[in-house]
Amino acid sequence: MRSGMLSLAQLRERVAAGEIDTVLVAMTDMQGRLQGKRCAARYFLDEVVEHATEACNYLLAVDVDMTTVDGYAMSSWDTGYGDFVLRPDLNTLRAVPWWPGTALVLCDVEQVEPAGKPVAMSPRQVLRAQLARLAEHGLRAFVGTELEFLVFDDSYEAAWSSGYRDLRPANQYNVDYSMLGTARIEPLLRRIRTEMDGAGMYVESAKGECNPGQHEITFRYDDALTTCDNHSIYKTGAKEIAAQERRSLTFMAKYNEREGNSCHIHISLRGDDGAAVLAGDEADGWSPLMRHFVAGQLDCLREFTYLFAPNINSYKRFVPGSFAPTAIAWGADNRTCALRVVGHGDSLRLENRVPGGDVNPYLAVAAAIAAGLHGIEQRLPLEPEFHGNAYRSERPRVPHTLREAAQLFGDSKVARNAFGDDVVEHYRNAAQVELVAFDAAVTDWERVRGFERL
Repeated sequence: MRSGMLSLAQLRERVAAGEIDTVLVAMTDMQGRLQGKRCAARYFLDEVVEHATEACNYLLAVDVDMTTVDGYAMSSWDTGYGDFVLRPDLNTLRAVPWWPGTALVLCDVEQVEPAGKPVAMSPRQVLRAQLARLAEHGLRAFVGTELEFLVFDDSYEAAWSSGYRDLRPANQYNVDYSMLGTARIEPLLRRIRTEMDGAGMYVESAKGECNPGQHEITFRYDDALTTCDNHSIYKTGAKEIAAQERRSLTFMAKYNEREGNSCHIHISLRGDDGAAVLAGDEADGWSPLMRHFVAGQLDCLREFTYLFAPNINSYKRFVPGSFAPTAIAWGADNRTCALRVVGHGDSLRLENRVPGGDVNPYLAVAAAIAAGLHGIEQRLPLEPEFHGNAYRSERPRVPHTLREAAQLFGDSKVARNAFGDDVVEHYRNAAQVELVAFDAAVTDWERVRGFERL
């Protein structure tokens, strides 16, 4: 067990010793956020461990503003907005070093009736369903996510009050790989690194990025579910640590007209025996399985883009020459392609460069697995590698808007076969809710252009 992770017996010992008094009981919502309750530790041990706890099922049927909206079969005014069950997954139990006396556990979401039935639309359950399909083939997925974020020398309260305008980035220029640039905010970066390590995560490194104030902290790959759990906890924890330092940071995909925040996802497969299966004896070091797996990604990428880019703002990243992809192609170590193949031998893996920092990791990884399974099950042939600058190619394009991506997802037979009609309709409605809200909004861009001059 990694340092920072807790067994139930260890939690009992630390509660009895007065070292832990609070347990955060959380689920991940459609937007990738942690939602739940702060439970008294003794109550958690006495009641929640055995009997779970409940929460309003609107948590999987609201927008980012927690607005109740129409169109969801599982939760509405017509159904009375009842409860669902938050069932703690004790494998996720861990200390939370940035809060005194605190532990955290993530939950699976279940129906109240019939008891114990998973809520299929829960992001964690969407991923579990694809992992179960993968297991039927004797395969396991291992994943690493690379989240970028922008740091500002303004508190979240000050940023809100200013309408998120005229914020002060923590660096004043491009600090990509700059040791001096990361040193400028090392106290914050160090806190995040060490306290995530104390929460059971394997931190690899921190580095500067291109947009002023932009940085990235990377973590060691792990099995797909563990990586997505850690990803969600890290995003919340990094924001909370920044807030404690009277700073703010954002993972939004495109804060301004410069480089956006990406979340490249690396994925590889292993057999039940733990052996890597993407490498093989062919001339390029690949196995036939690897070819089918990559072919499936290419075949599904346009239809699955919504699960990689779930918000209006997500699509502002896809600009030629920005290191965010526009062309659906694969290349070996080619950062102009949507799919980049890296590594060799046991480290051979696929990097999907489409997701931004706003991605829900469970949904994105589920989409990558479903696409790979499509290629494997259909034995799809792989097109030739793309060489050169894919931005200038005639390759099919990544969908340019949320409206286009949502339409492709909703109409996808592959998506419906992989995820089920109920899941597809649920998330298509989520996209429609965002589109309706955005279409009704009046933006700063419109005011600047039209206030005086039109």
